[in-house]
Amino acid sequence: MRRSSGPVIEVESLADFDRRIMRARSLAGWHLQSVDVSQRSAELAQVPVAGALFLGCTFAEGDEESVRARGGIVFPTIPDVPLDTYRGRLYTAGDLYDTAAYPDSLDARVYGWSQQPENTDTTLARALHDHAMDDALGEWVQGRSLVGVMGGHALARNTPAYAGAARLGQLLGARHTVATGGGPGAMEAANLGAWLAGTPEADLDAALALLGRVPDFRPDVGAWVGAAFAVRERWPAGGESLGIPTWHYGHEPPNAFPTAIAKYFRNATREAILLEICRSGIVFLPGAAGTVQEIFQDACENYYADADSVAPMVLVGVDHWTRELPAWPLLQALAAEREMGEHVHLVDSLDEAAAIIG
Repeated sequence: MRRSSGPVIEVESLADFDRRIMRARSLAGWHLQSVDVSQRSAELAQVPVAGALFLGCTFAEGDEESVRARGGIVFPTIPDVPLDTYRGRLYTAGDLYDTAAYPDSLDARVYGWSQQPENTDTTLARALHDHAMDDALGEWVQGRSLVGVMGGHALARNTPAYAGAARLGQLLGARHTVATGGGPGAMEAANLGAWLAGTPEADLDAALALLGRVPDFRPDVGAWVGAAFAVRERWPAGGESLGIPTWHYGHEPPNAFPTAIAKYFRNATREAILLEICRSGIVFLPGAAGTVQEIFQDACENYYADADSVAPMVLVGVDHWTRELPAWPLLQALAAEREMGEHVHLVDSLDEAAAIIG
């Protein structure tokens, strides 16, 4: 259990409930989130519940009515929703890929459900779920130095660019917590590198060779993610990293290498949060429209930030960002004579990028 600011007490597991109830005189201010209290009828009956909030909790027969009658507020589970809308913790890869066959997995089931015509129940369920992700992510990032790695989703595993992104993730992961959009391509590569942070480069080379046998998630997501889990099994002591994918791009499966996954329905929310939490800087690898959008969304935050809040922006690929997609000249023009000016960088080397982040 954790106490947030003010009188609210968030209870997110039965163990939390059991520890707290032993000395509780009232449940006023408690927010119970997806807790199964069906075996705690006696405990619920012995204390006042007025002012308590029960979000998606499971009760024994008659207890929900009793709680309501005594002033507790109960938000029931929304029917026919394949996920916990009041979830109190981030996902793991095992949570999303909970079956061997990808079409039967939680990730695929939720994406399929999200494609149905919207109604009040579905929009409410998505909003409640994304709010729960906000809450869980806000707790998870505390005390961590997060560095973002942004880049294209289409990068195949058997390419030099993928290997470079993985090496960058390995370098950054030795001193920081790597955060990505949680999808395939460069995002997966950076999370892979963070998983193998602190291991010899030879281990990364071996992992890349294993993954290269299934270079893309098309046409078989199951084989693609299966190769990732094989790497995880061979090197089980993975370094931590974060992925923030979205079901908005459900055709792009989440990669299996982040140790924590905050998956959202709303892509705009997910993108803004990813940029916001990377307070130790962001490295932008060569990409297309999505990466360009992220560059200038981050630039806007830094443009208006005070000196203590500006985070480094490192663009990798001089030719890419000056000739193919000339974002660098505009970024330089924006940064001129602003606090962010000394914090924007253009390099050709991944080692240079890692050194700038520090």
